[in-house]
Amino acid sequence: MTTMNDTSNAARFREFKMPDVGEGLTEAEILKWYVQPGDTVTDGQVVCEVETAKAAVELPIPFDGVVHELRFPEGTTVDVGQVIIAVDVAPGSGDVAPAPEPAAQPEPEPEAPKGRQPVLVGYGVAETSTKRRARKGTGTAVPAAAAAIQGEMNGHGAVAVRESRPLAKPPVRKLAKDLGIDLATVVPTGEGGIITREDVHAAATPVPAQAPVAVEAAPVPAPEVPAFAAAGARETRIPVKGVRKAIAQAMVGSAFTAPHVTEFVTVDVTRTMKLVAELKEDKDMAGVRVNPLLIIAKALLVAIKRNPEVNAAWDEANQEIVQKHYVNLGIAAATPRGLIVPNIKDAHEQTLPQLAASLGELVSTAREGKTSPAAMAGGTVTITNVGVFGVDTGTPILNPGESAILAVGAIKLQPWVHKGKVKPRQVTTLALSFDHRLVDGELGSKVLADVAAILEQPKRLITWA
Repeated sequence: MTTMNDTSNAARFREFKMPDVGEGLTEAEILKWYVQPGDTVTDGQVVCEVETAKAAVELPIPFDGVVHELRFPEGTTVDVGQVIIAVDVAPGSGDVAPAPEPAAQPEPEPEAPKGRQPVLVGYGVAETSTKRRARKGTGTAVPAAAAAIQGEMNGHGAVAVRESRPLAKPPVRKLAKDLGIDLATVVPTGEGGIITREDVHAAATPVPAQAPVAVEAAPVPAPEVPAFAAAGARETRIPVKGVRKAIAQAMVGSAFTAPHVTEFVTVDVTRTMKLVAELKEDKDMAGVRVNPLLIIAKALLVAIKRNPEVNAAWDEANQEIVQKHYVNLGIAAATPRGLIVPNIKDAHEQTLPQLAASLGELVSTAREGKTSPAAMAGGTVTITNVGVFGVDTGTPILNPGESAILAVGAIKLQPWVHKGKVKPRQVTTLALSFDHRLVDGELGSKVLADVAAILEQPKRLITWA
């Protein structure tokens, strides 16, 4: 029966659910909490950072109040729609705070057959494996069954623990799964017989053969090594998830769906480098970053304007070519979470100072890991600057849904025939990959030749733009 106090408490405490921060995403990992229980929050305040399959995103709370409870710890992957935080929107009203919902008691599962079982490639297997139901609630409360298990363990050594479902929080279970560790073989050292992350790392570390260790013995300390790596290990296993996983899947899909063609051209960019130096002193460019990438981006936009058919997409479902009358210019950016490709919306409409400002903002946001999913959606063509790594050129893979990608190699001082004489000139190599379903060799060659011609004679930006 619902009492008046229960009703008032229900109105007092508001819950914030994991939103779909992308387009059709189903889950996100909580990277960092910026608040703790007892902290005051206001409408629009960022309370946590999550990572989806597309980007790291900061989540703002949509109401005022005092944090009552964080439902999941950092490192937990949460489904869209699950409550992640509860907020007291009427603090000091005197009502009794609702008790957190207890974690569901784990149900026994049938034991999997012996032998090697199918797993994700490269993650190893255990001799036995069982499927676990995800716990409901916070995952931090210990059910009554845990106390009984602990009692048996204290009285009968480790036998009771190994015959029951090991106690561990969801992030620890995921870590064990990633490392190929059977939790039933791990010696718990946490309070109440709970397996900790350190216990899993200890179990993953090779140790000399010795007599079985009883539960009462001192716990084996976790080695002081990076996550997922054992001391002296010859291999390191890194779970592929979030942005990196999505990128890997997209690149495989692109490489084996779109017929790639790549063309190359080596070009003298000495005049472009002189233009960059002049623009750095131009008062109209004050406050923005000027570099060769800016001129290359503008050159590509001009080439697309002269050859608009290259700016298109392939509609597999309808078997149609979709020509775009706008350019969302993607810039490939290497970040700690992997390669991402945010894009500048309607880049074709921007002046050179505006394009410089957009490039600067795009790069700084990507380096900080703050790029939003919306910033990576809807790209039409992309530039990848492999030259910053000292690489001459490459054969880039198309960003899914796009028709072309331009790779820019390192700009180096090289001997070059200029006006009939061999002179040292600034030279680079460009590589254009394109989807041969949309772009034939003639069109691809024209686009690449136009970009090269502008970089060799940047005054053409004025006459061709």
